[in-house]
Amino acid sequence: MPRLRAAKFDEQMTLVEHLDELRNRIIVSAVVLAVACGLCFWQNHLLLDIANKPLPNNLNGHPIKPITFGVAEPFMSTLKVSIYAGILIALPVILYQLYAFLLPALKPTEKRVIVPFLVLVPFLFIAGVVFSYFVVVPAAAKFLLNFNQTEFNVQVRASEYYGFFITTLMAMGLVFQIPMGVVAVTRLGIVTPKQLSHNRRYAYLILIIIAMLLPGTDPVTMLIEAAPLLLLFEFSLLLARFMGTPGEASEQASSAEPEPPGTPAG
Repeated sequence: MPRLRAAKFDEQMTLVEHLDELRNRIIVSAVVLAVACGLCFWQNHLLLDIANKPLPNNLNGHPIKPITFGVAEPFMSTLKVSIYAGILIALPVILYQLYAFLLPALKPTEKRVIVPFLVLVPFLFIAGVVFSYFVVVPAAAKFLLNFNQTEFNVQVRASEYYGFFITTLMAMGLVFQIPMGVVAVTRLGIVTPKQLSHNRRYAYLILIIIAMLLPGTDPVTMLIEAAPLLLLFEFSLLLARFMGTPGEASEQASSAEPEPPGTPAG
């Protein structure tokens, strides 16, 4: 039977057992990913309808549909969308296999701090993907495709649109990890929440530059993408203050230690 149970912190395992566990977890992740991609390819018509939904209507009021030019482009575009959708579906299982392999190296006290944040990672990623699908992609497509629409015969190539669609969803899913990054640098003692709050204007500038570098570099999309980044940064500061810093934790621990017997009071 494959070893899929997470090892305990004090459980002794040989190098061969570690490699065997890693192999089994990679196999499980690969099988789940293959099944998810297969299911997505089986339901590729539904996936393509979902991906095409953010596209605006043309001048005649009909929904714009992507067009293909090459012989293999319909198949390759469908395969690309199916693979990325399969990755999104299999991501929770893949992350669990990764965490279950790495967490035994942590002490129980370290697990209590780290595990809640690891659980938040896929939820933040999904939140970024959902925000991108319902807000960012429709706004970007509407602005870009309607710009000087009367002067052009507006058509959308399938490979370019699906590449833009997937890249935008993935990018927003990644930038929604800002709270994890802020908490990590504060917990590691690199900076403090007070320092981040004091230099807030520089953080805002960096976030606006990030929004400019994201897909869909038009003014409307940039503003839509920048707004949640600024809100996430403020949420990150609140979360970092709540979690505290290593220095504060050590001070609390030292103050909680009982005084040795015979120590004179005051």
